[in-house]
Amino acid sequence: MILTPDIYVIGLGPGGACAAYEAAKNSFLTIGVERKKIPGTPVQCAEFIPALMGNMVNNLRATCVQNITSMHTQVESSPADIIADFPGRMIDRAAFDTALAQEAQNAGVQCHYGQSVRHINHDGAISLANGTKIKPKVIIGADGPHSLAGKAIGSINNEILETRQISIPLLKPFKSTDIFLKADIRGGYAWLFPKGKTANLGVGIVASDKARLKPILDTIHKSLVDEGRVGAKTLSHTGGAIPAGGMVMPHGMLGETLVLLIGDAAGLTNPVTGAGINAAVISGRLAGEAAADWLQGDDDAPKHYHEDLTDLFGASLRRALDRRRALLQNYDNNNTPTPDDLRASWIAYSEYWAA
Repeated sequence: MILTPDIYVIGLGPGGACAAYEAAKNSFLTIGVERKKIPGTPVQCAEFIPALMGNMVNNLRATCVQNITSMHTQVESSPADIIADFPGRMIDRAAFDTALAQEAQNAGVQCHYGQSVRHINHDGAISLANGTKIKPKVIIGADGPHSLAGKAIGSINNEILETRQISIPLLKPFKSTDIFLKADIRGGYAWLFPKGKTANLGVGIVASDKARLKPILDTIHKSLVDEGRVGAKTLSHTGGAIPAGGMVMPHGMLGETLVLLIGDAAGLTNPVTGAGINAAVISGRLAGEAAADWLQGDDDAPKHYHEDLTDLFGASLRRALDRRRALLQNYDNNNTPTPDDLRASWIAYSEYWAA
C-alpha cells in the first residue's frame, strides 16, 4: 500500500509543526513524520527564544520557564560586557514542541512519531524504515542540518557546527544569557542559560574539533563550580549538529513532486549565534502557505517562497557568515584570534555590525 497525501512533512519540530498546520488549515491532506517518539525529546537546543516570538506562537507563555532581560559576554578572561536590554524567554522545548504539534493535529494533520525516513527517490517517492511507502505531491523537509529532503534535491549544508550541552544545578539565579568567547573554541562559543533552578551549559565548535567538545565543556563547568554559580552534578546531556554555512536553495523538484526546505534543513540557522527556532517557525509557516498555493495552481509559489526567505533572512545570514569566516581565517593562517577578533565576530559588539 502506498500513502498519497497532498503534503508530507518530514520532521515535526517547531518548523515542521508550523508548516503542517498551515498546510492542513488550507484543507490539504497533510501527514507529518518524526523520528523522535516524544516531541522535543531529547532536547537538542539551548532553549532561548527572542521576545518577539511571543507575537507569533500561541501558548508560548505556557512553555516559558523564565524570562531573560540581558546578555553578558565574556571575552577570554576579561570582565563581562553587558547588553542590558536583551529580552527573551527560556522555554521548556519539549513542551513547546508538543504544543505546536497539538495545534497541527487539531488542524487535521496526521502526526506519526517514532518513525524515520530511510530514502527519498528521484521521483519523490518516500520509503520509511518500517517499510511504509509514501508518494506525496509536496514534501516539506524539516529534517535538520543533514536533511534527506535537501540531499534529494542537491541542497546540502556543507558547513556544520557540533555542539554538546549539559543541564546542571543553578546555585545563583540570574536573568541573562551568558556568552563565553575564547580562541580555544574554534568557530563557536560557550553559553550558560538559566532555567529557574537549573541551567543549560553548552559549547559549539567546528565539526573537525568535535572530539574536544567534552573536555572544553568540562573545563568551563569546573570554572563555574569554583565560582559558586552552579553545582558539580550533571543532570543530563545532549548534543547535535547546527548548519553554519548560510541558506541553501530551499526548493526543488523530484519528478512532479515539489520539495520545500525549512529551518535547519534550509540553512536558516544563524552561523554565528546558532539561533534557529525563530527562523524555523517563520519558514515553516511560509512553506506551508507556499505548498498550499502551489497545489492550488500557483506555479511561482516556490520562487516566491525563496524570495521571502531571502528578504527576511538573507542580510543577517550574509553578515553572520562573513564574520564567522573572517574569524576562521585566523586559524587557517595559523594565527590565534585576538580578543578584538573575537569581539568583531559576536553580535554584542559594534564591530560586528560595522559595514
